[in-house]
Amino acid sequence: PSSHPTKVGYRGRVVFRIRPTVVRSQDSPMVFIVDDEESVRDGFCLLLQSACLPHRAFHSAKQFLAEMDPQEEGCILLDITMPQMTGLELQQELKRRKFDLPVIAISARDDANTSMLAEQLGARFFFRKPVDGQALIDAIRWVCRSHDRDAVTNAETREKNQ
Repeated sequence: PSSHPTKVGYRGRVVFRIRPTVVRSQDSPMVFIVDDEESVRDGFCLLLQSACLPHRAFHSAKQFLAEMDPQEEGCILLDITMPQMTGLELQQELKRRKFDLPVIAISARDDANTSMLAEQLGARFFFRKPVDGQALIDAIRWVCRSHDRDAVTNAETREKNQ
């Protein structure tokens, strides 16, 4: 990657300022992108690729549920406003299925009700589109690291209780 920020467009506006970051380690968690807009998915893919983060993109919540391996580690970058099944509905379904992946919610809507519902359903962060690329990368890394620490702590607690 070049040392200059790259701009990726979203409906004629700048969405990301990509700043190259550290090289990917072998055990980097997967980032699952769930967004119905192809241009947004492509932009997120470029951003994550520039940060050397492995990722998979899904065009709908239903596609994600159909193809997701519940054993896979990572986090979900989730658009809240999608047709058929919204991001909020997907969060509810993930809870019902006991999928334990941290969620970073993203929406073009910036109303208090949407962000509050996303957080109540377990979203660790809520970003409004357009998203600052470096802030998003930092949030993804923080969420994955804290989720890993929580998993280790929970496993140790279960061992002590047995």
